Amino acid sequence: MTDSVPRRGGASVRVVLFGVMLGLLLAMLDNLIVGTALPTIVRDLGGASHLSWVVTAYTLAMAISTPVWGKFGDLRGRKRIFLGAIALFMAGSALAGLSQTMTELIVFRTLQGLGAGGLGVGAFAIIGDLVSPRERGKYQGLSASIIAIGTIGGPLLGGVVTGHLSWRWAFYINIPLGLLCFVWTAVLLKLPAVRRAARIDWAGIALLAVTIGSLVLLTSWGGSTYPWASAPIAGLMVLALAGLIAFVACERQASEPVLPMSIFATRNLTLAIVLAAVVGATMYGCVLYLPLFQQSVQHASATGSGLLLLPMMIPVVVMSQLSGKTMSRTGRYKTWPVIGMIFMIAGTAGLATMTVATGRVLTSVFMVLVGIGLGCTQQMTTTIAQNSVERAQLGVASGAVTLFRSLGGSLGVALFGAIFTRAIRGHAVGTAGYPVLVAHGISGLFMVAAGICVAGLVAAVFVRHVELRTGPPQGRPAQAPPGAEVTPEVGAAEVARVGGPPTTFFGIGGATDPLGE
Repeated sequence: MTDSVPRRGGASVRVVLFGVMLGLLLAMLDNLIVGTALPTIVRDLGGASHLSWVVTAYTLAMAISTPVWGKFGDLRGRKRIFLGAIALFMAGSALAGLSQTMTELIVFRTLQGLGAGGLGVGAFAIIGDLVSPRERGKYQGLSASIIAIGTIGGPLLGGVVTGHLSWRWAFYINIPLGLLCFVWTAVLLKLPAVRRAARIDWAGIALLAVTIGSLVLLTSWGGSTYPWASAPIAGLMVLALAGLIAFVACERQASEPVLPMSIFATRNLTLAIVLAAVVGATMYGCVLYLPLFQQSVQHASATGSGLLLLPMMIPVVVMSQLSGKTMSRTGRYKTWPVIGMIFMIAGTAGLATMTVATGRVLTSVFMVLVGIGLGCTQQMTTTIAQNSVERAQLGVASGAVTLFRSLGGSLGVALFGAIFTRAIRGHAVGTAGYPVLVAHGISGLFMVAAGICVAGLVAAVFVRHVELRTGPPQGRPAQAPPGAEVTPEVGAAEVARVGGPPTTFFGIGGATDPLGE
């Protein structure tokens, strides 16, 4: 492949990636920060019947927009598209904080979610631009750390901000962070500005939105808001299937499809998508339902249950660092998702055995196993996907993986919710009996999660090792997509490099900077 990494003077990769990763942190924080603020929001704005839409609107918009942002980055240059996503996210955050009704909040959360879709896919695609697949393992621990911080810090920060300031600051806090991210990226990030004369696939975008929206609503409403055999659910099933068929047909005919069907002919990319969906379902299942078990059965506080997720999240960071650095040193990566899925099967199977008698120590052991598995697998999915395509399709590949990770999380949580609800429905028991039902419901959903991880193991086994690409020889520029007009990015600043060994960033260091001379 001719895909290569540009080598030019300027800030080190670790310094540049601070701003990029801050954007990813914003998207991760706001996915969960609102949860602990929702009771206060309802007391202030009312509209309790629409409460779930404050979360659903964000995740739905994020999922729908992810591949669109990825494609626009390929066509118009990833830096300018990433900056646009930051601006949109900040605008949505400011308006959400100013909301006076629940309807306004839901609309502005949708705007936030649209921006968040660009932050997530943009961050991973920019990493793909800056760092060759062979070198990428040295940096993937950073993104894993950001995801872990966002996952744990979201609920904790939401509770602290709401309790000491106002629920509106759960949104306002994004503005100074977003401004820092915008300025840092605008000044330090140096990428070629690519602009291709291509027709935007608006029909594909619309059909993708219809299909994903129908699927998310189907899994969210089925068995809870509406019976599975009801007319609304049947209508959503038909709409989702029709939308999918029409989308595939449209993408096969489009000159610049938003999600080219040809990428699914690439074996490793398809398998990476499956692995990403499994990781999303397992991670969100654990993050959302383990605190419920810890609070209802093990009598932890709301804040304490967030801290009790650390046994899962710390191994994610550690194993992401270990697997990434080992991959960069050896060039081998297939073993890691296989090992990761084995640990995830063991951990989720262990969680499925929990009862009211299960102590926190044993629960933590099972969580450590899941965390090790996630750390071995999570970032490898992006590496496998990006190493399977040319640089011109990095945005599409990153968008596909991010999309299916989000969809796996959304659909998995909906499935787990249905299992949990069925387990406790119809049992009119007192407070003393509720922990038993909770434990029973949690056990059932993690048994299903273990089965999902088995499917992930099968996918990991069939991943074919493809030699990881490295950067080009010194001074050789990266090749732009055919028909592209390449110009320097506006606002890219030269930052003098200081001689000596490379600096470390967040504890990641000791490796040659791929952008250095």
